[in-house]
Amino acid sequence: MSDRLDKTYLKRYNLSLDIFDRFDFHVRDVCPIRSVFMISTDKGEKIFKKLDYSLEELKFIDNMISYLNKNFNRTMKFARCRDGNIYTMYKGEVYCIIDLIRGRECDFDNPIDLKIASKGIANFHKASVGFKCDIDKRDNRGKLIDKFEVKKEEMEFFKNIANIHETKNEFDNIFLKEVDYYIDQINESINLLKNSNYYKLSKERNKNVICHHDLAHHNILIKDEEAYFIDFDYSILDLKSHDLCNFITKAIKNSAFDIEKTENILNSYSKENTIDREELKVLYAILTFPEDFYSISKNYYTKCKDWDERAFLNKLIKKCGYKEDRKEFLKYFKDNII
Repeated sequence: MSDRLDKTYLKRYNLSLDIFDRFDFHVRDVCPIRSVFMISTDKGEKIFKKLDYSLEELKFIDNMISYLNKNFNRTMKFARCRDGNIYTMYKGEVYCIIDLIRGRECDFDNPIDLKIASKGIANFHKASVGFKCDIDKRDNRGKLIDKFEVKKEEMEFFKNIANIHETKNEFDNIFLKEVDYYIDQINESINLLKNSNYYKLSKERNKNVICHHDLAHHNILIKDEEAYFIDFDYSILDLKSHDLCNFITKAIKNSAFDIEKTENILNSYSKENTIDREELKVLYAILTFPEDFYSISKNYYTKCKDWDERAFLNKLIKKCGYKEDRKEFLKYFKDNII
């Protein structure tokens, strides 16, 4: 299904030579990879990407990467056009080209890769302390409780939608069976944040970092036994705990919420960067939020994703299937890690 969606998205690209002529290299070949194109040039291999966010946000990402590169030189880098810009406009659309990093995708089932990635994230965070965000949309400091409150209201709304369906399908029935439990989890997450030092930490300069915010295995490349990071489309300024939650969730959700992986991540991270008990409490609060169940519910009831019914249903069944593993994971984290 993912391949089909990528192909649909790639059809929206314009591969006119007029675009490539604006850069200081000669394109020899073009090849699709996921939702971008890899281009082979006389100055090395690069990634050709169509942007779906504003130029203001692109400037934020460029400034952020420039700041990082002062002390952490393992991130993606933009190629510049002949006019010096990192983007070009063509028929109302924005394109950029990024230097390709030659490395293999991180394997979350490999404890060595997980250790390398965790250390890389720690150093990445350390290098980003002090970065100033000048765009409110990307500044997430102190906003998490309000955002969780909104998501709780959305879950109640989805529940109402499912209840008013005269003929309920299998998705509706499973969703309605589980939704109250997950709304309780949202309430728990909100209360944990309110009873923590969340707001205090959000005001402390050295606790807030650039968060990659999409630490999937394919955005972490292993090269020469070090982690490199690409695709900063969702990057924000926030607490370290937020990014660690993002990474831990992606690393363990397909392995029965493996607590050993989580301990490996935190131990490896702590060797390079500090994470104190108050930050761990915030991390636990964010981990308690049922992001997977919320996301599939929102995608289904708001039709955000162009998936067929069976795809939605399979994802919901899978996410509900690790409910007990998730409970055990959160209990262990609370009792043994905080």
